[in-house]
Amino acid sequence: MNPAPLARRTFLSRSLTASASVAAVSTLLQKHLLAADQAAGASKGKVKHSVCKWCYKDIPLETLCAAAADIGLESIELLDPPDFATMKKYGLHCAMVSYPTAPGPDGRKIGSIPHGFNRLENHDLLVQAYEPLMKTSAEAGFKQIICFSGNRDGMSDAQGLENCAAGLKRLLPLAEKLGVTLVMELLNSKVNHPDYMCDHSAWGVALCEKLGSGHFKLLYDIYHMQIMEGDVIATIRKDHRWFAHYHTGGVPGRAEIDDTQELHYPAIVRAIQETGYTGYLGQEFIPKRQDKLGSLKQAVGICSVA
Repeated sequence: MNPAPLARRTFLSRSLTASASVAAVSTLLQKHLLAADQAAGASKGKVKHSVCKWCYKDIPLETLCAAAADIGLESIELLDPPDFATMKKYGLHCAMVSYPTAPGPDGRKIGSIPHGFNRLENHDLLVQAYEPLMKTSAEAGFKQIICFSGNRDGMSDAQGLENCAAGLKRLLPLAEKLGVTLVMELLNSKVNHPDYMCDHSAWGVALCEKLGSGHFKLLYDIYHMQIMEGDVIATIRKDHRWFAHYHTGGVPGRAEIDDTQELHYPAIVRAIQETGYTGYLGQEFIPKRQDKLGSLKQAVGICSVA
């Protein structure tokens, strides 16, 4: 038997095995590099990352603050004044201060999502609630405070816009003096907040134009507006001058913002960056996985586009 063919077969077999091993190692290495790149993305991207604390109710604020550097967070938002000292302790910002409330008739919480600025009878209580919060927030260096239109309850959108403008005008002189911005959130009325008035970007923009102040703007919640009107990137490009802040969320279901849902966040974040926006991007999805902080870190990586 000629040993040459056998030697060749042995050599080819070993070569193929070695090539397969190299390919497998290369694939594994690429996966690890991709994961590391996502995890460390916040330090490379232009986005300043924030997260809404209410989505992590079972995680103490101190724990979330301590994990912030690893996750890539610079801000934790929708907090109240008692939380401000904790944020200062960890060197974190509060990109959006939560709303105040005042007790109203029939036990209603004036200032909450259903009971906002679109009712003239709410205005005195809203001024009483917002003025001290604006001062406390400004002293802490946290300059954006969320607010809401309230529900329609049979009121026309045109009348609600007039009423909101009247109430907000009472607060704008103080906002301008303190350098604070009141930011009304755009919310969906289809799934989460039935009958909410500020449920389309066009209505919110009309209110901004009517007030004509740089101290009143909108919170463009990507999750909510995808549900109500879609056309997210085009809207951002067209109306970005009125948007003081952005929130994320997976659609449908408000879960993780990865490839399990219909929005492609890297493209959305690039569109935001192209407008010259230098503010914070607030993660406001509700994690469905057991490793909630892992989901948050993944989201930060997804949104850390160069």
